[in-house]
Amino acid sequence: MTIPLIVYRSLRQHALSTLVTAASLALACGLLLTVWMVKVQTQRAFLDTSTAFDAVLGARGSKLQLVLNAIFHLEASPGNVSAADYEAIKHHPAVKAAIPIAVGDNYFGWRIVGTIPGMFTDIEYTRGKHYAVEAGGRFFDPAKREAVVGALVARRLGLSVGDTFKPYHGLSFNPNAQHPDVYTITGILEPTNTPADRVIWIPLAGVQTMTGHDPQAATEVSAVLIQLRAPSAGMMLDILYNRQGNRLTLAYPVGAIIADLFGKISWLDRVLALIAYLVAVVAAGSVLASIYASMAARRRDIAILRSLGARRRTVFGAILTEAAVIGLLGAVTGVLVYAGLFTVVAGVIRVQTGVVLDVLQWHPVLVICPLAMIALGAAGGIVPAWKAYRISVAENLAPSS
Repeated sequence: MTIPLIVYRSLRQHALSTLVTAASLALACGLLLTVWMVKVQTQRAFLDTSTAFDAVLGARGSKLQLVLNAIFHLEASPGNVSAADYEAIKHHPAVKAAIPIAVGDNYFGWRIVGTIPGMFTDIEYTRGKHYAVEAGGRFFDPAKREAVVGALVARRLGLSVGDTFKPYHGLSFNPNAQHPDVYTITGILEPTNTPADRVIWIPLAGVQTMTGHDPQAATEVSAVLIQLRAPSAGMMLDILYNRQGNRLTLAYPVGAIIADLFGKISWLDRVLALIAYLVAVVAAGSVLASIYASMAARRRDIAILRSLGARRRTVFGAILTEAAVIGLLGAVTGVLVYAGLFTVVAGVIRVQTGVVLDVLQWHPVLVICPLAMIALGAAGGIVPAWKAYRISVAENLAPSS
């Protein structure tokens, strides 16, 4: 029990410096875990969401803008696709399904998207799962002014089946831009943990012919979401629209475009991780400085222990264990810091993108990082432990004159 007692007494005597040092390690651990887990889960969630469709057809412009607008409801539409172009892609032999969408309106900032019933009945938003509405509701009638509300929108705005609303023009809320058209909510989507949860869905014709919209756009769509019969068809359509044509853009393959997006912003992950690493190094230095600075006051205590039979390696092990315990305190607290930070970040990401992140989702880094903090704390105690190992019993027990 010699080492545990030594460690306990030392930590109690230097409680303030112990807590400050452990807090530094906790911050580093929490930051590293949050950066890593948000990156991993966000990439996986975006890629999983995009797997429902192979390609997006839209006006000439950026492929990334098309994907973000049509699938993730984050960007503005670069333009419209004519009815003839929609019919052409819809009946193309290489196309399994073509779902049109029309955007341009909102309700208190939540995007309104026009589409066809096939979006809900024919498409799996993830493998093996179709859209469904909560009990008591139904999907909209494409010939009526009806709406199906995403789960997140319904919860945030307190909407339920039977409620009515008037859309506002534009993708940003402007109280002076309200349409006179009245829509009745016929269903609330069951949560999908996808961007569909933050959208109000209405019939395609509802957006095309809404009062105040350009009459010339009454038959046009903002984009077409495409499922292909075979991967090889994507290359053929890419040549048709992107290389030979100059009016439309085919964003294909969607997964590669999303992966490229995360590749472009990976520098941000590296910067945040670097900050966390620096905090961890500073924290390890704090462990070293804190224990090393206390050596002068503990020389006589250590010498007394040695005179009572404690071996050098016992003293060395006690100091090293003390540093490791500080690392352990930092690691445990760091997991709590991670839980708090991750919950806040996940909430922001869900509101902005509809993608849901899970703080309880398992990943090896949840074990590796705390263990690394413990090891880092222990490493910070090596120099003070070596100094304690070399303390002379005779010199430090001699009475001072």
